[in-house]
Amino acid sequence: MRHRMDHRTLGRYGSHRAMMLSNMAASLFLTGQIKTTVTRAKELRRVAEKLITRARGGTIHDRRVVRSRMPHKEAALKLFNELGPRYASFDKGGYTRIVKLGNRVGDGAPMAIIQLVVK
Repeated sequence: MRHRMDHRTLGRYGSHRAMMLSNMAASLFLTGQIKTTVTRAKELRRVAEKLITRARGGTIHDRRVVRSRMPHKEAALKLFNELGPRYASFDKGGYTRIVKLGNRVGDGAPMAIIQLVVK
């Protein structure tokens, strides 16, 4: 049973999973969209939306929290300078969209594109 299990492990141990999601979030913020599996996209959405909500605040504490969770400097700067103001009028959440693509040819894994919503 999955009692009190609030996240997917993605077949990795904790620090590897956290850094993988951090790198994926940085790629998402820099390029606007990435192609990945549906399961990873759903986990990435949780991480990315929390970081964008922090970026909307823009305080020193928010900047330190974001840099501790995503150490990619260019992505953090873009997050605070461009994406935070862009999503200032949004409610908390709803900044990303997952579009399902079908199955991957090699192993049949369900693929998706996760992209930032443009208003």
